[in-house]
Amino acid sequence: MGRSFEDNVETLDGILPALERNGARNLIGGEKSEAASKDRFLNRSPVDGSGICDVPRSSEIDVASASEAAEDAFSAWRDVSGAERRRILHSVADAIARKAEEIAVCECWDTGQPVRFMSKAALRGAENFRFFADLAPGARDGRTLPSPTLMNLTTRVPIGPVGVITPWNTPFMLSTWKIAPALAAGCTVVHKPAELSPVTAGMLAEIAWEAGVPGGVLNVVHGFGEEAGRALTADRGIRAIGFVGESRTGSEIMKQGADTLKRVHFELGGKNPVIVFEDADLDRALDAAVFMIYSLNGERCTSSSRLLIQSSIAEEFLGRLAERAKRIRVGHPLDPSTEVGPLIGDSHFEKVISYFEIARSEGARILAGGDAHSLGRPYVLPTLLAGVDPGMRIAREEIFGPVLAAIEFDSEEDAIRIANDVRYGLAGYVWTNDLTRALRVTDALEAGMIWVNSENVRHLPTPFGGVKASGIGRDGGDWSFEFYMEQKHIGFALGRHPIPRLGA
Repeated sequence: MGRSFEDNVETLDGILPALERNGARNLIGGEKSEAASKDRFLNRSPVDGSGICDVPRSSEIDVASASEAAEDAFSAWRDVSGAERRRILHSVADAIARKAEEIAVCECWDTGQPVRFMSKAALRGAENFRFFADLAPGARDGRTLPSPTLMNLTTRVPIGPVGVITPWNTPFMLSTWKIAPALAAGCTVVHKPAELSPVTAGMLAEIAWEAGVPGGVLNVVHGFGEEAGRALTADRGIRAIGFVGESRTGSEIMKQGADTLKRVHFELGGKNPVIVFEDADLDRALDAAVFMIYSLNGERCTSSSRLLIQSSIAEEFLGRLAERAKRIRVGHPLDPSTEVGPLIGDSHFEKVISYFEIARSEGARILAGGDAHSLGRPYVLPTLLAGVDPGMRIAREEIFGPVLAAIEFDSEEDAIRIANDVRYGLAGYVWTNDLTRALRVTDALEAGMIWVNSENVRHLPTPFGGVKASGIGRDGGDWSFEFYMEQKHIGFALGRHPIPRLGA
């Protein structure tokens, strides 16, 4: 039997007093600290608007201190054996698993995400650490590439101190996704969590410290993107930036890091299509379409926010989908029966509901939702928009909420054209029982990740990332190490091959 609403509230009640009393803190060189300026801001819960804790409003001074701490710790951490890093990172994973309930409850209160998803996200964070821990001993392995005159060897070395900037949706899991491979590779990290959901970044840093990660290897600097985030991306001691967030912000980070020739890895926005052909298993396609837009409050980069439905089955499929959307349970995120909780905050709520009027003005039909929930802001009804034309704003802009835009198509060629006719290219979902069609469509789709007859099922050894405005680079497996490490070539002469004798 799982945990009840009362169990989750009791856990939260045991955590909140310490958060309210102590606030969030920066962690620099293994020491907790305030911002140098002593400035703070109040972090509020989207559930009821109550204050959770004060958070340091860090500046360039604090980022510089964290960067110096990461630089000071780098050589020692770089030289720790892969086997020892594996042991330490497994200890981090064990501690995350032990504290998964606390992490999940805090994340629910901080983000509004339902506990049914956050409990799994916390455990996925532990799995991220376990996966990359096991890869740590071989992270530097290279290749042997003999030539007629040389034995050529390659190896990899960690790039150095790196910056990690994470978003407010599922922040704990996404932080581990970036930080675990960086630590496994031998890099040190300065982590700037999103200002809207800062709580679990401190929990992760404390877990890592207690599990044996040395001081300065993982540093946390809180603050706003335009202040602390900008300083991190411009800092000369930081060799690379891994960022998850909006495409527009990714563009700004690239500009800010240009003067220092900073390596960047971006996992950005999406307007992902789920394409349902008439020969698909429609029951399973319906389940997947509902799950991939309405889970996690629709606040996920890989959500299937555009439904491309073949005209011959559109009326019946959309009718069934609308009924499902109307039955989704909106409520308190700590209630295990809740399927959609409050959005992250009032400003994002205003953005999402503004698209309902845009949809009406553009001529779309609202088959479900299209309004705030009776619980009030920032709760919103799961929404289904039909009669959508590919040129409408609701079909082209990332809404980042529980809003699905349905577009009808007639032919395979139409589906591909519509799917690709956006600036994004993160993910795609194809539903068909025709294997050759699946091969044609997946080959033609402009997306970094495509699932056929499936929702998004993450497999850590596979590459995760997008094309076009959806990102640069890939996470997962060895692709993560390609970002956090530098390639090195060493050539050994096999004999006394002829060397040109200039000036002899």
